[in-house]
Amino acid sequence: MSAHQTILHRLQHGCQTMAYPDGPPPALPDRHGGALRVETAKCAEGCATCLPVCPTQAITRPPGNPVALDLGKCIFCAACIEACPTKAITHTGKYPMAVRRREDLLLGKPGEEELRLAAALDEKLKKLFGRSLRLRQVSAGGCNACEADVNVLGTIGWDLSRFGIQFVASPRHADGLLITGAVSRNMELALKKTYAAVPSPKIVIAVGACAIAGGPFIGHPQVLNGASSVVPVDLFIPGCPPPPLTILDGLLRLLGRLS
Repeated sequence: MSAHQTILHRLQHGCQTMAYPDGPPPALPDRHGGALRVETAKCAEGCATCLPVCPTQAITRPPGNPVALDLGKCIFCAACIEACPTKAITHTGKYPMAVRRREDLLLGKPGEEELRLAAALDEKLKKLFGRSLRLRQVSAGGCNACEADVNVLGTIGWDLSRFGIQFVASPRHADGLLITGAVSRNMELALKKTYAAVPSPKIVIAVGACAIAGGPFIGHPQVLNGASSVVPVDLFIPGCPPPPLTILDGLLRLLGRLS
């Protein structure tokens, strides 16, 4: 194909990048019901049907209390939704799920039936990173699912770079780390060295259930149950894996680009 034909071909296709966040967001996949909601008022007294079906112990029910769901541990298998006889746990269909504090992923407390979404960085850091953010991605023992959805953001449909966010090869050129995987013991030293190589001030983003709490490998002796055990984390994006829209939403909220 000649250069003239190539240019003509691209002009005929027009802009392939979605309008989000200025336009409507793309729909979530059919099998992804979005964030979960816990309606404690519907939780039947003494019922614990959902506890044994959860593969990551994300659901607990202390004596005398309603069910509590740790969305950081959740792998979104929906087994609890199917098992709950009163439908106290449901999908919301909402894609925003990123939070700044680990405890904000705990659902079921009074007034906390849904997520308290991430607030932006403080003014000093937002001034530094709000228009240009360079991230070093670290796969610290992941299955490549979260990594794949992070990579999707670099495709023509999403074009992450239009927000000033780019991935770099060296931590010395980065403003922070984006971590996936459960952080295996073999990756502990590598993660510490990579974090140390990023110039200060720096931020850390944990993407996926593994990077937040160990995911399906939680409690395994060769896993450190997430990035927080090794480095301080500034943004938690739950999911297994979180869809690209959830990841992008979290990044933009952190930078103050979304309210």
